[in-house]
Parts: sequence; C-alpha cells; structure tokens
Amino acid sequence: MAVWLFQHRGTAMQASRRAMVLVGGFLCLTVLQLTAAFVPELNHAPGPASMLKSSSFDEDAYEKDRLSKDADAMKAMKEEAEMQFAALRTPWKWSIRKRIWDHLEREEIARPPRPVHHRIPNFDGAAKAAERLGDLPEFQIANCVKVNPDTPQKAVRHMVLSRGKTLLTPQPRLRTGFFSILHKDKLPPGVTISEVTVSKGVAKHGTPVSLNDEYTVDLVVVGSTAVCPSTGARVGKGEGFAELEWGILSLQGNLDASKTLCVTTVHDDQVVEDIPAGQLTKHDVPVDVIVTPTRTIRVPNRAPKPSGVFWDLLSPQKLAQIRVLQQLKRELEEQNGEKLPSGPDEVLPPTAKRNNRRRKKKSSTSKSNSGRQPRSRQSGGQRERTQQT
Repeated sequence: MAVWLFQHRGTAMQASRRAMVLVGGFLCLTVLQLTAAFVPELNHAPGPASMLKSSSFDEDAYEKDRLSKDADAMKAMKEEAEMQFAALRTPWKWSIRKRIWDHLEREEIARPPRPVHHRIPNFDGAAKAAERLGDLPEFQIANCVKVNPDTPQKAVRHMVLSRGKTLLTPQPRLRTGFFSILHKDKLPPGVTISEVTVSKGVAKHGTPVSLNDEYTVDLVVVGSTAVCPSTGARVGKGEGFAELEWGILSLQGNLDASKTLCVTTVHDDQVVEDIPAGQLTKHDVPVDVIVTPTRTIRVPNRAPKPSGVFWDLLSPQKLAQIRVLQQLKRELEEQNGEKLPSGPDEVLPPTAKRNNRRRKKKSSTSKSNSGRQPRSRQSGGQRERTQQT
C-alpha cells in the first residue's frame, strides 16, 4: 500500500491525508502488539545481562535468549506495517535499502545469513574487502579499532585481533550492555580468535566496557547497506546503532569526531551515487574511506560528521531498548541539573528474520567481573554541524 501511495501521490494535501490514515492504523496495531509481546517478558524473563553476571556462562541459554528476543520483535511488529510507516518518515532511505537488498539477493551476491533484508548485508568478497582494509596506513598504525558486530565485518574483527590490535565491538543492538574489549593476548588458553569474532564468543570472553572506562578509539569500521563515494553518506539497516555508538564515544571523549577515521567495507554494487547528502539528519555519520573487494575509495567531499548524542532525535521507544543510553541520560541530567530533551515517538524498524536451524555447542566457563573506578563525565552538550547541501 505504501508503495502505491508514493507512486500515485497527488497534491501535498492528499498525500498528507493518506499518511495520517496509514500511520494511525499502524500505530494502534503496533502499540497493541508491542504491549502484548514485551510487557510479560520484561516483567518475568531473565535477560542476557543476568546470565553474564552469573558465575558461569551458559552458551546455549545466551543464544536462545538472544534469538528469542529477535523472534519476539518480529511477532510484535508486522513487517509490512512497519515498512510502510518508516517509508513515510525517510522514504529515500528505505527505497535505497530495499533496492540494494533485493539486488544482492537476486544477483546471488548475498551470503549467509539470508535473506539479507533488514540486516547489514553479508556479501561475496567480504574477506577480500577486509584484506584491503588491512592495507590502509591508518589501520596499520591504529592500536584500538572499533568494529560493528555484523557478519560481513567478521573478517575485519578477526584481522584486528590477529594483528595484535585491541578490538572494541558493541554488544548486539546494545541490548545487554555497551561495548566489549578483546585482545588476543588476553584470551583464555585454548580459545581461538575465530571463536571471539561472533557475538556469543564476545559475550563469553570479552571484557565489558563501562561508560567510565578510559580508552581511545583510533579507527572506526562500520557496516553499510549502501554508501556514496562522493560524500561518504551511508545507509545502514535502519536502526541507527552506528550513529548512537559514534555519538556516545564522541560524547565520552573516546574518539575525536573531527579526526577519527570512519571506514566501511561493502560490495562494489553497494556503492551508489543517489544518496542525497543534503537530506541526511544531523546524527548521520558519513565515512571517510570505502573499501570493496576490488578498490579503496577515499571520499573527496565527505559530509560533516556529528559529535555527541542528539537527545532531541532519540525516541522514547529507542531509549527504552538501550540501558546504557538510559544510564548516560540520567547521569548527564544529574550532572547538569536539567532534563534533557526527548525525541518524537516512532515505530521501530523490523529485525531480520532468522533461519530456524540452530547449532548447539556444549560449553560453559567461569568469568569474574572486575570493578572499575568512575571517571569525570564530560559535558553533555553536542556540537550540531551544518550538513552539506
């Protein structure tokens, strides 16, 4: 229906009336579904965080809980309704996402997990792109590299660790915490680098990072659905986690928004020219370098990078998903003595559908939590930069 509306829209008034009817219906539907799906779970079900705090780590329970939450999200939000609602807010982004996802599947460029829709898509040649990234001088001199947790960047995470660098990787959807740090010299005996390049291994063997920990990120690697070679403007999967992670790290002083290099690895067919940099929102993070299996592109006219967290764009629904953001907001409000703004309500995009076949591995290990000394919080303000038009 949303596609028909956009293809056959008449005057601005007619489109507005259609949008109001569409949004109203879907909003009622998703609110009821979300209430039914999530309230019982929040009240009764143990989450991954409680598992991580226990004296032993249960791999099967962690994986079952993680997959269950993804499945619940899919049941709570009808994919068709959400896509139509999201298209009303950022039609050009969703148009590009769908085009690229469809193309990668149709041309058999996509690699598991499939389908790649609603994911940072895995692609043929991801390992070759990682190798090319490793040739960047900025990568070679970096000590700490932040890499997204998605499948197409698995080879990047492996390379970071195998070359003796510190890997900083976010816990999936920031759902169970913030970031985890890994280094090959600190892995338990018998644990391979390959084991800690997936979320289960990170949760089991990584060292959790708190908001008060001091470290410097030298290079950031993000995944993309599509990226523009002229401006570095990128489109992710629609959840905004790359932007939130960048915002938190820049706010905390763990990276310099004006100097820290941001790189993405993608397939050549994900490099597109029709991403309008002038329509980026103020929190969107462009990249400096695009690496594909066949080429390395240094963006000539990169759009400005943001700094800090834009609370006025962060919806109550997104904030409710991410405990570390709730903690950060509380601390900043207490420090500054004033309430931070809140963004408009939104219906969150759907998560990816997963294959039902699961592998179970027998394993459990002990892990102790070390205490950390808090450090002084930086100012809660953020610099709003003028976007390139």
